[in-house]
Amino acid sequence: MSPVFPMLTVLSMFYYMCLRRRARTATRGEMNSRRAIESNTRALPINVEIVQYAKEVLDFSSHYGSENSMSYTMWNLAGIPNVYPSSGDFTQTAVFRTYGTWWDRCPSARLPFKRTPPTFCSQDYVELAFEEPVYPTAVHILETYHPGAVVRILACSANPYSQNPPAEVRWEILWSEAPTKVNGPQARQFTPCIKQINFPTNLIRLEVNSSLLDYYTELDAVVLHGVKERPVLSLKASMIDMNDIDEDEDEEKYGCGMDTLNKQFSVVTLREWPTNGYFDKLPYELIQLILSHLTVPDLCRLAQTCKLLYQHCCDPLQYIHLSLQPYWARINDTSLEYLQSRCTLIQWLNLSWTGNRGAISVSGFSRFLKVCGSELVRLELSCGHFLNETCLEVITEMCPNLQELNLSSCDKIPPQAFNHIAKVGSLKRLILYRTKVEQTALLSILNFCSELQHLSLGSCVMIEDYDLIASMMGAKCKKLRSLDLWRCKNITENGIAELASGCQLLEELDLGWCPTLQSSTGCFTNLARKLPNLQKLFLTANRSVCDTDIEELAANCTRLRQLDILGTRMVSPASLRKLLESCKDLSLLDVSFCSQIDNRVVLELNANFPNVFIKKSFTQ
Repeated sequence: MSPVFPMLTVLSMFYYMCLRRRARTATRGEMNSRRAIESNTRALPINVEIVQYAKEVLDFSSHYGSENSMSYTMWNLAGIPNVYPSSGDFTQTAVFRTYGTWWDRCPSARLPFKRTPPTFCSQDYVELAFEEPVYPTAVHILETYHPGAVVRILACSANPYSQNPPAEVRWEILWSEAPTKVNGPQARQFTPCIKQINFPTNLIRLEVNSSLLDYYTELDAVVLHGVKERPVLSLKASMIDMNDIDEDEDEEKYGCGMDTLNKQFSVVTLREWPTNGYFDKLPYELIQLILSHLTVPDLCRLAQTCKLLYQHCCDPLQYIHLSLQPYWARINDTSLEYLQSRCTLIQWLNLSWTGNRGAISVSGFSRFLKVCGSELVRLELSCGHFLNETCLEVITEMCPNLQELNLSSCDKIPPQAFNHIAKVGSLKRLILYRTKVEQTALLSILNFCSELQHLSLGSCVMIEDYDLIASMMGAKCKKLRSLDLWRCKNITENGIAELASGCQLLEELDLGWCPTLQSSTGCFTNLARKLPNLQKLFLTANRSVCDTDIEELAANCTRLRQLDILGTRMVSPASLRKLLESCKDLSLLDVSFCSQIDNRVVLELNANFPNVFIKKSFTQ
């Protein structure tokens, strides 16, 4: 047969599909036209575009601000713009907790999980509810300072204001892109080209990656444009979309196709082949090594090819380290059930961002840990809003070897539940940022978990007496290397003295926005003299930090790499020069809003110490 005929056949099929899509489109258009003609009461067309600002901030992973105010918090994203089109550092905007790669270079930095898909690079997120569900036609993000952090925009099928929860919650990616460097910190309106979806939404999620930013990104408002009726795609758009051919390709590309993945987990029918080709000649260990570079969805696809590769892909040794965070939108009880037999040897597990809105139940999580928890060393559960006291109890009972536990922003866990953590005496890292842990539970944890090396208590607002907590740390946690007390409201020089005397191995200390610390008491001088191993010290927004404190750091903490003294009025250029000359490894120095350090001084210091990134924020 001539090769022309197969080509004609393919073209004929393609032409038929296009005509079918056009006919379908035309039919919808006629129906809409009929509705418009029959309903003479409407003065406007059916698909009038609706423009709305976010009504409410539903959830987020972190923010720079505190839990008891509006300054620099995610809640500033609700409503109309406060700052835009002005540029600069404004308290009325939404700011995430980190920027750049500085937090990855600290003693507290965690090792990354392997097998993370290259398309997933999100570090933080915020979810916004709007008044009216619409089919999105555009999303405008008003960025007022250091733009360029947004890497994904998603829409959810669930209506947060509906009284009847949906049987299934779907997330669709409207837009996604790798992090890009934006030249300049000036404000902009970011309007990416979004794809059309087949359901109305009033729940939008922004995911960000700030690793390329020179400073904190600031967001002012989000505007959702949309129509009430599903837009009719043109023939041209239909031909490009090609949804009739493959609807799963986009989901797989962006890592949200976990419905397909669940089916792949449970596959039992395998092709019969007489031999496995050259794979029969390869050592088992070599095949395992090759497969260790595949992502979880790729492993599941490969498992469907033949019995030999199915055996390799289901080997528990392939699941020693498993991160399901990239697939948060589709992970549910069924996913965990399918994975149970493969995860009996698992040591690192990342379930951050997963399970919300009923996707993972307490019973489903408990069943999984009862089978797979015995070897767990590291468990990441950031923003796991399904977690309750039962879950923490199961963790402490089923994971006797646990050394690292991340409960960051798990703000639905009741205060009394944290008492269970004290049973895990082997803990070396505990992250309780933005949780409701109370003083009694925390004292119990510190008393029984004496192996702790890294502890985060940032924005834990329910602790009444941080001096008592610091005293317990000094007495029991002698191995502590990093401590985050960001925005703790009541620690004093007494607590700092106990901490510095007892935890002399500290290399990282965050005392940012701790208003009760005063330099005149000698607390910072005491820190500098007692903690010579300090590599990171944040004294953010403490206006009392003075030249004496800086000179003590220069004399005693020569290993210092990062120092944040934003907001002080008492530090002069001379003391900073002494610091920069003494601390040869210093790479980050934040002097934003330091009244004695103007732009001329910053330029001079940059010229003399080119290896130090000196940050100087501004307000237009």
